[in-house]
Amino acid sequence: MSKKQVKYIFVTGGVVSSLGKGVASASIAFLLKRHGLKVNIQKFDPYINVDPGTMNPFQHGEVFVLEDGSETDLDLGHYERFLDENLTKDNNITTGQIYSTVINRERKGDYLGATVQVVPHITNEIKDRIKKIGKINGEVDVIICEIGGTVGDIESLPFLEAIRQIGLEYGHENVLFIHLTLVPFIDSAGEVKTKPTQHSVKELREIGIQADIILCRTPRPLSREIKEKIGLFCNVSPKNVITAVDVETIYEIPLLIHEEGLDQLVLEHLKIGKNNFQLRDWKEIVQRIKSPLHQVNIGICGKYTNLKDAYKSIIEAFVHAGAENDTKVELHWISSEEIEKDGPQKYLAEMDGVLIPGGFGERGIEGKISAVQYAIEKKIPFFGICLGMQCATIAFARKFCDLRDANSAEFSTSSTNPVIDLMEEQKKITLKGASMRLGAYTCVLEKNSLAHKAYGQEKISERHRHRYEFNNKYKDVLTKAGFKITGVNPDTNLVEIIEYPNHPWFVGVQFHPELKSKPTKAHPLFREFVKAALQHKNLKLDSQLISEPEKVAAKK
Repeated sequence: MSKKQVKYIFVTGGVVSSLGKGVASASIAFLLKRHGLKVNIQKFDPYINVDPGTMNPFQHGEVFVLEDGSETDLDLGHYERFLDENLTKDNNITTGQIYSTVINRERKGDYLGATVQVVPHITNEIKDRIKKIGKINGEVDVIICEIGGTVGDIESLPFLEAIRQIGLEYGHENVLFIHLTLVPFIDSAGEVKTKPTQHSVKELREIGIQADIILCRTPRPLSREIKEKIGLFCNVSPKNVITAVDVETIYEIPLLIHEEGLDQLVLEHLKIGKNNFQLRDWKEIVQRIKSPLHQVNIGICGKYTNLKDAYKSIIEAFVHAGAENDTKVELHWISSEEIEKDGPQKYLAEMDGVLIPGGFGERGIEGKISAVQYAIEKKIPFFGICLGMQCATIAFARKFCDLRDANSAEFSTSSTNPVIDLMEEQKKITLKGASMRLGAYTCVLEKNSLAHKAYGQEKISERHRHRYEFNNKYKDVLTKAGFKITGVNPDTNLVEIIEYPNHPWFVGVQFHPELKSKPTKAHPLFREFVKAALQHKNLKLDSQLISEPEKVAAKK
């Protein structure tokens, strides 16, 4: 029996960056999976860093951590959310990884003294990485590869050369090139402009790649005439010019490109038979996201609030949780440094819930601790993630245990009460890259806790990314003051979840629950946090309605 031929789809980008190649690639993968195909998806990042783990969030955005502990690009989050599958380190490859592998082989003499060059050694390594994911978890039908960067960037050239070679190696009916470009609307001219797309496709052709499908990111639908013009100058049929118009939520994109016929074009090009499939459930999810009955205001107190991509998974987790609660979650980005200057009342008084996300470094920490204390005093639903859980522990120790200088060893070397301390195994580490506590770990929940009620089970697994932890030396003093430890790792006895019982909803977790939330199933903790925020809002409204007649009576 002949071996099944894997089909390849390569997604490139042109004109400008940040057009949404990751979401487009994830949407294509989603549709093909709905057609009954086994799909694997991969991102190639052209930077020389081995992974994004040591990169500043202001430059790179969120680091998305996989089950196996790999630190990856935030687009891997889109892949997992759309496909509802767990990916591995093989799904995100950087230039740094490719060159490190080739250089190590050269040092060992694997190339038998040959001159090591970009072509063929670097390009062969890239091709091997692409083919490798076709054999993970059984043979796949389609591999989708997103090439990071923009056509014309020097850094992307080895990847583009590698996929050009795969096109030659496997032939037209087994390889499909999709090029995502920008078709801007010029207000002063009152029309869309196709010239940037023409030049981008031309640059791609000069490299040796002819786009088969052109996906046009644009603020308004493209007319038949515009599609014909793009097709004519870019050497594709007008039906292969697909409009990717701006939408209200990214979860509309699969519906939009399906209506444009993109998935049908892919199946025809790759000679894959049609399969019956439906999108009814997905349409219902989109409808719930776009037309909720309720609204809550959530304050996010962090230090990367000027760059929302640093909290991409948190944003999406709130979209999912909002949909399950029929609620629009209005996020208010609050700099913890501003809270340090002005106090929490100014920023948090109108919030229905407060979340402190993960992060690193001392800047803005006292503002986060003030936000926790305010949430405790005003009984506002509170959710602390990673560093947020650590700030909650510090705030509790200072407020209820008379440990006035309680702090984290990360922020203070002079504190006599480091209620958060460096993990024991971290004290010997000198190399920073990929050396934190990373990936999935088990947690056992205390029965009848808020966490246990949310998950509906006693044992869970969540993803981590941290160096510091709850200092177990302070367990007794904190729990005697009312602090509750409701989740513990059974192997290491590390504290994973904390709660404060004299409060409507107060939960801190050492892990990152946002990384496992899906549009088809919101993460339990985000779902319950939004529900608690909605209840808090309704109680506040009820109390205002009750007090209004009393004010009128007092005036009389």
